[in-house]
Amino acid sequence: METVLIVVHLLIVMALAVVVLLQRSEGGGLGIGGGGGGGPGGLLTGRGQANVLTRSTAILGAAFFATSLILAIVASRNTAPRSIIDGVAPSSSTVPGAPVPPSSGGVLDQLNQIQRSAPPAAPTAPLAPAPPRSN
Repeated sequence: METVLIVVHLLIVMALAVVVLLQRSEGGGLGIGGGGGGGPGGLLTGRGQANVLTRSTAILGAAFFATSLILAIVASRNTAPRSIIDGVAPSSSTVPGAPVPPSSGGVLDQLNQIQRSAPPAAPTAPLAPAPPRSN
């Protein structure tokens, strides 16, 4: 249903763009036919052309507005309202010092695992400052 509405909406958008570009503006626009529409090669008279294009623009604009609203309503029905609190994972009670379960295997996780698996180093006494040497 939604895909059909999107296709119809896109067709309306393309038709609306074409109709707007065909309308005569102060600069001449693209116009229909070769010489402004009223000549022997024109499809409609100047006045008839303006009426058809104006009405088709209004109809296509209303159809664009309607399909936009329908698509917004359809899209909002597909998503249920969610709370931020629902997205928070419940915290598991862990004992301090208990091994952390392996996760995605990132660099920091690997370094933490190496650090935990290495035996603790014996504390060493600080070194005394060396006396100055003379050459």
